[in-house]
Amino acid sequence: MGAATDLDRWHDFGVGVAGASAALAGLLVVAVSINVQAILTGRGLPERAAATLVMLTTPLLASVVLLTPDLAPGLAGTALLVIGAVAGAALGWWHRVRPPQRSRLQWFLSPVLPSAATVVPTALAGLGLLVDGAGGLYWLLVAVLAAIVGGLSQAWVLLIEILR
Repeated sequence: MGAATDLDRWHDFGVGVAGASAALAGLLVVAVSINVQAILTGRGLPERAAATLVMLTTPLLASVVLLTPDLAPGLAGTALLVIGAVAGAALGWWHRVRPPQRSRLQWFLSPVLPSAATVVPTALAGLGLLVDGAGGLYWLLVAVLAAIVGGLSQAWVLLIEILR
């Protein structure tokens, strides 16, 4: 079994990602609570907050899979596929309507692209475990980086930009 599909070798990665994504999701909750009135009255902002929370918790859920003791690779792969699919459906729902004040390019670059770059690699990591290849768990690196960058940029909007 190579590093791409050996769950034991991904333990430390899972620990790091779990802590980082939980902290970032917590900071998002604080940011939303600080500006809750502006978010609730802003067009599309509650949806943006919900989508950002999904984006930041997707790596946390993937880490839970990585950190589950003695989990069979097939079950872990299935779990990652389900996490990717459910997060993708939720993000698709929250991003289904482009806010009128944003161009298609702005809407695609943020938040659609980071959302897709979070959920598709998560599902690909699951698929890689199921077929014992196809990049395996290395896809989680792409997913985590996309979630952090995309989530932080959306959190910035919810904390700072809406007050301008």
